[in-house]
Amino acid sequence: MAYQFTMPGKVLIGKNSLEAAEASMKELGKKALIVTGKVVTKTGLVTILTDLLTKWGIEFEVFNDITGEPTEEMIDGGVSAYQQSGCDFLIAIGGGSPLDSAKAIAAMTLLPGKLSDYMGIEIKGKFPPMVMIPTTAGTGSETTKFTIITDTKRNVKMLLKGDSLLPDIAILDPAFTISAPQSITAATGMDALTHAVEAYTSRKGNTLTDLYALSAIKRIFGYLPTAFTDGKDEKAREEMQIAAFEAGVCINNASVTLVHGMSRPIGALFHVPHGISNAMLIKECLTFALDGCYERFATIARTIGVADENTDEETAAKAFLEALDKLCKHCEITTLKEYGIKKEEFDVLVDKMAGDAIASGSPSNTIKEVKKEDLVEIYYKLW
Repeated sequence: MAYQFTMPGKVLIGKNSLEAAEASMKELGKKALIVTGKVVTKTGLVTILTDLLTKWGIEFEVFNDITGEPTEEMIDGGVSAYQQSGCDFLIAIGGGSPLDSAKAIAAMTLLPGKLSDYMGIEIKGKFPPMVMIPTTAGTGSETTKFTIITDTKRNVKMLLKGDSLLPDIAILDPAFTISAPQSITAATGMDALTHAVEAYTSRKGNTLTDLYALSAIKRIFGYLPTAFTDGKDEKAREEMQIAAFEAGVCINNASVTLVHGMSRPIGALFHVPHGISNAMLIKECLTFALDGCYERFATIARTIGVADENTDEETAAKAFLEALDKLCKHCEITTLKEYGIKKEEFDVLVDKMAGDAIASGSPSNTIKEVKKEDLVEIYYKLW
């Protein structure tokens, strides 16, 4: 069967990759809207970027109103800033929220109507060029054609997609991730792991995504514990950034499955950051999916060194789950209860969350057949 494989137009990887982007940036336009958040601005990373732009003769306007996970209102504000300041391309710097926001802003500078009008349909158009500079290692937004924006009126996290949302340039400089705190390192690292494992066990996976997925999984098990424990370890940060990129390429081409489908409703209704809600769910979701493709999970176990060729597939698959549990504990992943969510409030919304998850289409990508009642059961097991 034929399949399509897409990536950003150009990727610069490694130390000083931002400095190396001068010629590529100048090809995109004369004035950039820098999409970011106040937290990233306070770290001084935005200043590093703006100093270089000034040196290169590229004008800019800073829009740093992305506070938390992006909403439709934030996107509207970004569109106004872009149009009023006369920008002709966008640079996003930060975690997944600014990167996702820049894609939505770029699209809505041209598309009529509201952003929510485009949920569930392929977004198309010749949008302004986009540069993505991630400061965390996890969301993979710098590699994908997806953006997740919250519709606050309906309490739904909208998954919006289209090849036109692929960034023109992705800049992966590990120095920009050093300042990420432990909690963000853990949440985004587990998000990347979720991307890679889901892509490897997705019905939409293919030969190329399998290569990227196994590489990402091996890097994450090898380097996330160190990046979490010692955020200044440059080797660990670099390997995690590469892993996040690889995992992003995977979901761009093989999509996500059960974990992401169930994670978005938790995020929308209880305001849990995306990476954390994925981490809360990953063990229970993969435990459910395990007997649908023992051989795939067994291959993961052998890749990370917790099983060998002599281990039977079911035993190897379960060894992977044990390794996953250890990784979650090392990274101090919280439970719903520890996060402060009340069980009675959660239980009332389980049926809605299961319905929203099924409606998103992501659970149906799981190799094992998934029904709404299965999701209800998994949600209850989180307690």
